Amino acid sequence: MAQDTITVEQAYDGAPIGQVALDSWEKADAFLTRAQALHADRKQWLPAHERIAILKRLARLVEQESEDFTLLIAREGGKPLGDARVEVDRAVNGLDLAAEEIGHLGGEEMPMDLTAGGAGRIAFTQRNPIGPVVAISAFNHPLNLIVHQVAPAIATGCPVIVKPAATTPLSCLRFIELAHAAGLSPEWCQAIVCDQVTAERLATDPRVAFFSFIGSARVGWMLQSKLSPGTRSALEHGGVAPAIVAADADLDAVIPSIVKGGFYHSGQVCVSTQRIFVERAKIDEFTEALVSAVRELTVGDPTDPATDAGPLILPREVDRVEAWVEEAIAGGATLLTGGKRISDRVYEPTVLLEPAPDAKVSTLEVFGPVVCVYAYDEIEDAVARANALPVAFQSAIYTKDIDRALNAAQNLSGGAVMINDHTAFRVDWMPFAGKRSSGMGIGGIRYTMHDMTDEKIVVIKLGR
Repeated sequence: MAQDTITVEQAYDGAPIGQVALDSWEKADAFLTRAQALHADRKQWLPAHERIAILKRLARLVEQESEDFTLLIAREGGKPLGDARVEVDRAVNGLDLAAEEIGHLGGEEMPMDLTAGGAGRIAFTQRNPIGPVVAISAFNHPLNLIVHQVAPAIATGCPVIVKPAATTPLSCLRFIELAHAAGLSPEWCQAIVCDQVTAERLATDPRVAFFSFIGSARVGWMLQSKLSPGTRSALEHGGVAPAIVAADADLDAVIPSIVKGGFYHSGQVCVSTQRIFVERAKIDEFTEALVSAVRELTVGDPTDPATDAGPLILPREVDRVEAWVEEAIAGGATLLTGGKRISDRVYEPTVLLEPAPDAKVSTLEVFGPVVCVYAYDEIEDAVARANALPVAFQSAIYTKDIDRALNAAQNLSGGAVMINDHTAFRVDWMPFAGKRSSGMGIGGIRYTMHDMTDEKIVVIKLGR
């Protein structure tokens, strides 16, 4: 008999915290049918002032429940309270930003007399909602990722159906309830909690105009290959983010930054700092300071305000990370600190020195609390090694030399380079884009809004 509910567990200890009904294909199909009809009938489109008002009301409702969301994120996702609170603040800011961006989503006048053939005409463009949106989201930011996928759809006037991660659906479901309470009719926005077969069928349905996916590259590129002709898409996967530390870098500033970038949410971030290339003259001083700082991290229950790093999302992820670390050590890496499981759901923050170039921790996204340190002699070699993988998302360089910093920024691959800041830095109005196999399209509220609209040009031939 098919499963009809899922039990949502607390990430830290597996205690049940909720039951969620699994939705059928029939429910998803009915919503897509209605969404398609809404988009086809321009008389039913929501005017800009209504969309602005809904988003502003929704922002205030989320703000009012900020502490409830904070605790929920910590419990279902395992993110420490302090970081969960930041996530809620970012979600509120994202909603306000989407409301503000509606006023900048217009078209433009286009000159037509640049050639003789266009003379005697005037033209302007319009941006219209692209149509039904399907969004599949990830567990690691169970509220803010939903905001980044749903708020642009609301802002542009696209009906949207969102599927949260099965491990962290509660934040999404509450957010959608608040969207309805803010005045958005349920026919414009629904959450679907479903199995993988239904999710794939939903994403690849020909009625879908825009598909947004945040998650593993394996699943994302598979779904991308099956999209219906004409479906526009954006994919956000992971990276194996590199950070370069030059000999002139100020370690008093670098070490806290690296620790935050590498161990924020126990490394379960798509741009988490993983590969650290340190100039050889600095390597001993750097590793000593890094190990000391990592050992000071408080690891445990994410609902404890003192906790810096919490659990991994599932016990099998602890098994995987443990296996990768053991493989790296067997292959010649030096274990500087960590390297052990604390429980079946919690793994020690770990620092490895010089794993083999072909080790999993050197080539694949760990998505766990593990950073790897490598020595380099010339900056060009560090950049080449940083760029050597098929993934490219965000990277960093720490140096006081402006020429070295800007040269590295020009040559490092990916969507963003941080100078004297960690690879996981992000604000919600900046572009956020994985390159190569790390993704497709550009994330960020305004950029996603642009992708969720079609541009139409109107040309008027003037009379004599």
